Amino acid sequence: MPRSERSPLLLAGLLGAAGVAHFASPRQFDATIPRALPGEPRTWTYASGAVELALAAGIALPRTRKTAALAAAAFFVGVFPANVKMAVDWRHRPTPQKAAAIGRLPLQLPLVLWARSVAKNGEGRS
Repeated sequence: MPRSERSPLLLAGLLGAAGVAHFASPRQFDATIPRALPGEPRTWTYASGAVELALAAGIALPRTRKTAALAAAAFFVGVFPANVKMAVDWRHRPTPQKAAAIGRLPLQLPLVLWARSVAKNGEGRS
């Protein structure tokens, strides 16, 4: 299978794994929810996990790939504040954890671009 055909499935796999992680280990995600959001952090954690699972399914299916991939790009932008909060909250943790939290920040841009590429390449496919 050519790389361009695997790319949507890899993105779907990444989103699916992240979605499952939100339900399997919600506490770690609860801590990243910005306090400014209304409601309980656990609600946001589960909602985010559900969205990731839905996006994964949408990207995996050629018929819905373009729309789901565009939604994934928007989702990656939308969760950026949680990643910033995590980096700020972890600034006093041991160096490996601090580096991981800070390292996540610039990874959002490639994720957005990857999702947009999947959307563009998914046009016209069935």
